Amino acid sequence: MKSGFGEHVTATRDGHVAVVTIDRPPTNFVSVELISDLADALEAADVSNDVRAMVLQAEGKAFCAGADLARSDDRVAAGMDGVSALYKQAARLFAVEKPIVAAVQGAAVGAGLGLAVACDFRIATPEARFSANFVKLGFHPGFALTHTLPRLIGAQKAHLMFMTARRIKAEDALAWGLVDQIVAPDELRAAALTLAREIAENAPLAVLATRKTSRDGLLAAVRAQMAHEHEQQTILRATADFAEGVRAVNERRPGVFVGR
Repeated sequence: MKSGFGEHVTATRDGHVAVVTIDRPPTNFVSVELISDLADALEAADVSNDVRAMVLQAEGKAFCAGADLARSDDRVAAGMDGVSALYKQAARLFAVEKPIVAAVQGAAVGAGLGLAVACDFRIATPEARFSANFVKLGFHPGFALTHTLPRLIGAQKAHLMFMTARRIKAEDALAWGLVDQIVAPDELRAAALTLAREIAENAPLAVLATRKTSRDGLLAAVRAQMAHEHEQQTILRATADFAEGVRAVNERRPGVFVGR
């Protein structure tokens, strides 16, 4: 049985695994509404006694290309009130108590990287790329990545990603611990489901308790970090470099930054 959550999120069941799918073609850009709908879907699975683990997957060529800052009709692109609303919904993802396996194809960029890192595990294809591209936009990292990414791969590797905005290949992501497994594109969803089933075979109360211990303090830290990131983003959003960064990324060229 398939359930719909808003326009771009659906959920199905496979035994004790809930499979949640994002479908906002072509690149699954985040929006306040998308993350709210995604949180609704994950929360519905979280409160179900029949669900013990989840898979988060996406249609299209990219897992999630982040925020579309060029769209004037998007709340996140329109201003920092929209970013604040996005982070409020994003925090709900970290409040989910059951484990989530992400199936990552193509790009996981910016907020899309944040979404992937919010999950417990990541299965990726060889074509997957991971990027914290914020400084290319003249912007500060967000989606709590300044907390969650160092926690996952270590402070130095996270610092390298933040400072360079480079795209990390799947094989490097695997070596760094950002990815748990690489599989062929036609095996991606099956591999993510297999891992989720493996988790779901275990005693559910023990899984919940162990996950809670492993992620102790994460939700509070994420909320605090998002507040700090929002402050820094508010400052940088008013700069000429931010305007140039958005133009440059949309025009697929290096930014010409002036430091103001």
